[in-house]
Amino acid sequence: MHHDVPMNADERREWIVSKARSIGFDLCGVAPAEKFEELERFPEWLARGYAGEMKYLHDSRRGDATRVMDGARSVVVCALNYRSAQPYSTEVPAAAPGDQPRGWISRYAWGDDYHEVIGAKLDVLLAAMRAEFAEPFAARAYVDTGPIVERIAAHHAGLGWLAKNTMLINEQLGSWLFLGVIVTTLDLSPTAAADESLPADLCGNCRLCIDACPTGAIVEPYLLDARRCISYLTIELRGAIPEEFRSVMGRMVFGCDICQDVCPWNRNAPVARLAEFMPRTPPLPSDASEDRRANGGDESLFAPGLEALATLSAREFSEIFRGSAVKRTKWRGLVRNACIALGNAKVSRESKQHAKIAATLESLAASGDSTISEHARWALDRLNRGD
Repeated sequence: MHHDVPMNADERREWIVSKARSIGFDLCGVAPAEKFEELERFPEWLARGYAGEMKYLHDSRRGDATRVMDGARSVVVCALNYRSAQPYSTEVPAAAPGDQPRGWISRYAWGDDYHEVIGAKLDVLLAAMRAEFAEPFAARAYVDTGPIVERIAAHHAGLGWLAKNTMLINEQLGSWLFLGVIVTTLDLSPTAAADESLPADLCGNCRLCIDACPTGAIVEPYLLDARRCISYLTIELRGAIPEEFRSVMGRMVFGCDICQDVCPWNRNAPVARLAEFMPRTPPLPSDASEDRRANGGDESLFAPGLEALATLSAREFSEIFRGSAVKRTKWRGLVRNACIALGNAKVSRESKQHAKIAATLESLAASGDSTISEHARWALDRLNRGD
């Protein structure tokens, strides 16, 4: 229902923030649509090749929010906490004694696809805005799908600071945050007025994230070389993973949480209870073999069995990861990653698991898919050497 008396820019902002919280967002703020100063060096970052194969990052609109939409004046930024109660990757053993080796799927991908969960909430918020505000306005919602760098917009909306691992950290919630934005022509007062300072950088002298990164992706504080990042290697990179990174990738099969797992600001972060973000236990297709079921088929996506992932068919992958962020890596990518993780599993030659894993890798090494066969051969060689 529209107000008879139009709201001013402050009132509109406060209404939106309050509505976002009632919809279920943990944080909401407003940034001006402008050229954010942090993006002035973005062309240099691209020129260094740090974006790897992510061609979409070369969209020239990313450096200037006003170019995303004609007449854009404001960016509404919403955040949702996804820290679940399960332990961190740094706390879970790759394999318990006698158990099969287990992989690691990044925490954000354990449940339903966050693009859809956040997108649905943004749609509700946008519909409420259209019902509330009498004046005509244009608006567009994005969840990682548009040329807005959400974490930088979030900083300018007062939601946190940009950390040494380049992620957004909120003083109360830490960094386990999904972000979504609404770019609009509405005149909204920024959360941090021009005479107020943005959230201070509270990283201090800490460099735990830099030192913990297995591949050295954080090349200096606040600077990430995506080509070295395990999240990029396991998700965005479509071909062969460079050999220099394979042995240090450990058991990461989709994304990586290490720089967040070691961050002191996440130690006391509150636990989210949204059912959509809890680890799925996806059933295998009804005609999956008994061997597959015995191999850990109906498992949670929290620390899944590596052999179960490595032996998935393309159809099983599609069914199991429907509506999941994991589908982004595609079937070939997940099997490739699982092969590397099996090669890194440090399975004793005396264990009963060794012969079974070796047979799995030999079968994959004979695959007609050159990417899968190459990584399976690498893993088999490493397994047999006992590295």
